[in-house]
Amino acid sequence: MFSGIVQGIGKVITIHDLPNLRRIKVKLPQELTHNLSIGASVANNGCCLTITYIENDTVSFDLMQETLNKTNLGKLKVGSSVNIERAAKFGDEIGGHVMSGHIIATIPIIKIKQDENLKTLWFTLPENLQQYVFNKGFIGLDGCSLTVGEVEKNEFCVHLIPETLQKTLFSQRQVGDLINLEIDASTQAIVDTVTKILHDKRFN
Repeated sequence: MFSGIVQGIGKVITIHDLPNLRRIKVKLPQELTHNLSIGASVANNGCCLTITYIENDTVSFDLMQETLNKTNLGKLKVGSSVNIERAAKFGDEIGGHVMSGHIIATIPIIKIKQDENLKTLWFTLPENLQQYVFNKGFIGLDGCSLTVGEVEKNEFCVHLIPETLQKTLFSQRQVGDLINLEIDASTQAIVDTVTKILHDKRFN
């Protein structure tokens, strides 16, 4: 479980392709290396990965082909950066919203607007996910818990304050970049339940 509060930026230092998987080594910020253990979960751009090897401040993750295909981790290169969040522990403050680290889609940035102390990013929203995204709802983007701004047909935006830009990769993102998307699980459960009830009432 994660809270969607990015704790630091990691850097990919090696990539090694093996049969049926890709192994990446990521250098973590020093403050995120305390009590690391093999088997622990760490979100990379919001995708839950398992630590397979530790050497000082460098950790390894094995990515299956499904992960490479369904997330933007498949586009990482040596030198790429990733948003990092270690798994939440019982008793931790949940500053964002509860996130699983299961990416449902990647979506492109289609427009960026920079205002004083505010940056607005617009994204394309796939049709099959539109019922889960609404104004002021929660959404996970590259592991960041964010509040949805405006929603217009097949597009939506988020507004980013300087603190978010400083602590995450969104300060570097450009139009056309693919971003990992996680839908809020509570929202999805409610929408799916209501949809099913209405469907059953209609046809019963």
